[in-house]
Amino acid sequence: MKGHVARKRFGQNFLVDGGIIGAIVSAINPARTDTVVEIGPGLGAITVPLLERVDHLHVVEIDRDLIARLKKQHPPARMTIHEGDALAFDFASIGRDLRLVGNLPYNISTPLLFHLADYGPLVRDMHFMLQKEVVERMVAEPGCADYGRLSVMLQYRFWLEWLIDVPPESFDPPPKVESAVVRLIPKDPALLTAKDPGKLSTVVQSAFAQRRKMLRNNLKGILGDAGFAALDIAPTLRPEDLPLDDYVRIANYLTK
Repeated sequence: MKGHVARKRFGQNFLVDGGIIGAIVSAINPARTDTVVEIGPGLGAITVPLLERVDHLHVVEIDRDLIARLKKQHPPARMTIHEGDALAFDFASIGRDLRLVGNLPYNISTPLLFHLADYGPLVRDMHFMLQKEVVERMVAEPGCADYGRLSVMLQYRFWLEWLIDVPPESFDPPPKVESAVVRLIPKDPALLTAKDPGKLSTVVQSAFAQRRKMLRNNLKGILGDAGFAALDIAPTLRPEDLPLDDYVRIANYLTK
């Protein structure tokens, strides 16, 4: 660990498995001039091999001790360090055609994914290590218990691909959960057919507020029986039974 003690409040588990590190970097396959942004570089497990492949690397780090270590190890000509919380960071400040990478802190992974989704138009792709349970939810299909708000909202904006399973022993300290690496590629804007993305978000959040209840109950005050009939959607369905396209149709129906 080279003298650094992992901090629970930052959700730190450092990747130490050389085989997994190599597989992740190979999956990213960066070109020299790519604008790569690593979120939470930690002790540099992915950072160092990335720097061997790119001319310049951006990193976003919150831990002051790790920031000091990074500044000692990497000159500004090779690395730009953005100090602070990734949840509050404006990724648009770096530029466009971004390639986002990271072993994301598991304690903030879901809100961080929603934050990063807003930068979809500026991103070429994202490669993230996450808790396996989160990846299962991201790629889940309708009718599956894992299918929920995260599935719908990310699948609306991105093509998702589950790449690599990562066991706990690949980390120091080992987390108590299985992990996985997932790739997100923003969809062509022409495929984003929601007239009001904010309305879509509201509908999906309301629909999954109580998973065991029918859509008629969860969308009460938002979509009435006449709306369900006009859309030819059964109001007795559970939220996990409705595919993404139908959520988009509901949102568009409600958009004036």
